[in-house]
Amino acid sequence: MACFHDDVTDLPSPDLAAARRARAEQADQRLRDLLEGALEESAVAPEESGVALVAVGGYGRSELSPFSDLDVVLLHDPSVSDTVVSHLAEAVWYPLWNDKVQLDHSVRDTEHMRATAREDDRAAMGMLDARCVAGDESLVTDLRSAVLGDWRTQARGRVEQVRQTRLDRIERSGSLAHSAAPDLKESAGGLRDGVVLRALVATWLIDVPQAEAEDLRAQLLDVRDALHEAAGRRLEKLTPDLVPDVAERLGLSPVDLDLHTRTLGRRVEHLSTLAWRRVDDALKPDSARKVTPKGPRTTAIDDGVALLDGEVITTRDSDAATDPELALRAAAAAARRGVPINAGTAARLARTMGDLPDPWPASSTRLLVDLLTAGPGLIPVWDELDIAGVVDRLLPEWADIRLRGSSSPVHRFTVDRHSIEAVVNAVGTARDVARPDLLAVAALLHDIGKGRDGDHSEVGAPMAVDTARRWGFSEADADVIGRLVRHHLLLPHVATTRDIEDPTTAEAVAELVEDQATLDLLRALTSADARATSPQAWSSWRRGLVDGLVDKVTEVLDDTTPNADASSYEGWPMHVPVPAVGVMKPSDFTLEIEPSSGGSLLTVVTSSRSGVMADLAGGLALAGLSVRAARTVTLGDAAVSLWEVVRPDLDPKVVAQRLKPALAGELDRSRLALPAEDDAPRVRLLPAPTETASVLEVRAHDRRGLLWSVCDAIASLGHNIRSAHLSTYGDEARDVFYVVDAAGDALDDAGAESLREGVLRALG
Repeated sequence: MACFHDDVTDLPSPDLAAARRARAEQADQRLRDLLEGALEESAVAPEESGVALVAVGGYGRSELSPFSDLDVVLLHDPSVSDTVVSHLAEAVWYPLWNDKVQLDHSVRDTEHMRATAREDDRAAMGMLDARCVAGDESLVTDLRSAVLGDWRTQARGRVEQVRQTRLDRIERSGSLAHSAAPDLKESAGGLRDGVVLRALVATWLIDVPQAEAEDLRAQLLDVRDALHEAAGRRLEKLTPDLVPDVAERLGLSPVDLDLHTRTLGRRVEHLSTLAWRRVDDALKPDSARKVTPKGPRTTAIDDGVALLDGEVITTRDSDAATDPELALRAAAAAARRGVPINAGTAARLARTMGDLPDPWPASSTRLLVDLLTAGPGLIPVWDELDIAGVVDRLLPEWADIRLRGSSSPVHRFTVDRHSIEAVVNAVGTARDVARPDLLAVAALLHDIGKGRDGDHSEVGAPMAVDTARRWGFSEADADVIGRLVRHHLLLPHVATTRDIEDPTTAEAVAELVEDQATLDLLRALTSADARATSPQAWSSWRRGLVDGLVDKVTEVLDDTTPNADASSYEGWPMHVPVPAVGVMKPSDFTLEIEPSSGGSLLTVVTSSRSGVMADLAGGLALAGLSVRAARTVTLGDAAVSLWEVVRPDLDPKVVAQRLKPALAGELDRSRLALPAEDDAPRVRLLPAPTETASVLEVRAHDRRGLLWSVCDAIASLGHNIRSAHLSTYGDEARDVFYVVDAAGDALDDAGAESLREGVLRALG
């Protein structure tokens, strides 16, 4: 909304709320001039015209952010002729369009407007904040009163639709407090929730602490104003790249801005949750209210814990000061029943609960495990306990990860919510492990070190051990939990960056894991962690690689099969038969395709020559196939290569047709040229788990031609690729290549460094 933007943003140390009002007043004056000018031409007084310009929504509340739309209705009495209305609309809208004002406009008569508000909840909530900008103010006053009356009369029948609309919105946008890139408007706890709270209060069904709710909403508007200015456009998502600029405009550090914004959203979401519970109470028929002459009727569910109106409370005769396990009993009861813990109860427990002994007694440990293994019911209960302060009493270390955003773009949640989601995910795999309790605790604590300096796995492991001891776990169990936290990234890292077919890889993992029970726990924790991160972090391909590695480590731990001689290892998957080959001419090749892990497995037999892997990589890239992994073995004059690609259901004839030009030396290299990227790629040599190959890692922006560029650079140096293992996280590729020289041996130090430099040059 450029014409109402520039004049109010250069105020010295501007009060952002005042700036919003100033924008609205500037817009008011412009609209007033336009309407009054049009009416003056018709010699009609504005107050007698039967026409008004009405500000609705945020503009109606005089809350114009720098790039907000101008929500305006040209309202008219039904008796005003269409010709007059059309003339007035053109006189108002066209100058605004010429000024490039972002206009959200409509033309309605009062009857139509009221009917629309009766049918459309969003329209009704917008009209509740309607304000006359120019023209016949009585039209607006009467209409707003009528809409408000309808809203209150119809409230019992309409609030469910309002609730469902909110739930659908949250399903799309997540939680402001816990999303990686929070949506300031649409998320749970966002600006729209604040507007819904105003509308719920207007029904007269419930009340909320309005002063607090409005203050929280105003502070969120301040953040959005700074976001608009930083982005130079209308934007609702506080993305990580804009956080530093937004923070500077608000006089905060980036970390403080992130925490401040999430705290605001969390409080708004909490107020909204409580408000909707009150709505439920208000809608209950009198016959459903459990009230006796002695007070509300409760249902006892544990010692000192009861159920009241669908919420868990503590009873009057309970005392958390002398019974510190009361908080754990109430929390476990609520989570396992899938019902909320009463907010007042949680706050009272935080204020009054005594200290548990160190270490905890076995009964407290069991209650904690009951809470953590409750499944999805854990999430809202833990959140309520955290808001109230109970979590700080049980786990002081939680403060360092509370509402902490993740530095990784793969993560969809803050660190604390991610940890809780991992616990819930871990419950689904409890049957696969011998000790579900250790799994649940490790899932809760696996990222506990992220609030401190250093590698979070290394920092978090001793923290987890100390916490487990404090929680009453034995030394042996605490050690297992610590090892799980220390190695919770081991399996996916090895499975996606090392050749799991190499026997020494499984042996190295087995040495760290030590026993099958811990391996099972680590596999379950890996799954829980990845699924809590994002769908791409636990794709069918990644899961298949981890499972394949686990199977091979299991063989080592069980000692049921002899260890293969690493010196004879050729890099070919043990479960895939090597096809028989005959004499191959330079341009000959055969292709077989079979389904594999949600994608396809391509076996290609060609003549053995330098650069054949690069040619195949280029041909597959031009065919639009994303490669997950590649391996090769030489049999006489033939080269057999195996390619795992993402796409299933491939037609062998079509793929062969795409590969033929590449293998005939007719590859269109210009189509594979890599576009420039902002961040320089990184290429490094990794410590080799085997002496039979050199291991090269490439980190770069993932795009077509990346694999071909690396393979082509390796071939140009006279080397061969024994296997390649390719992983993509969003737009970032993490590719690992096992490289050998022309004789099939690992490169010496000088050759390996030359390889690294050559690939780096090829990637620009």
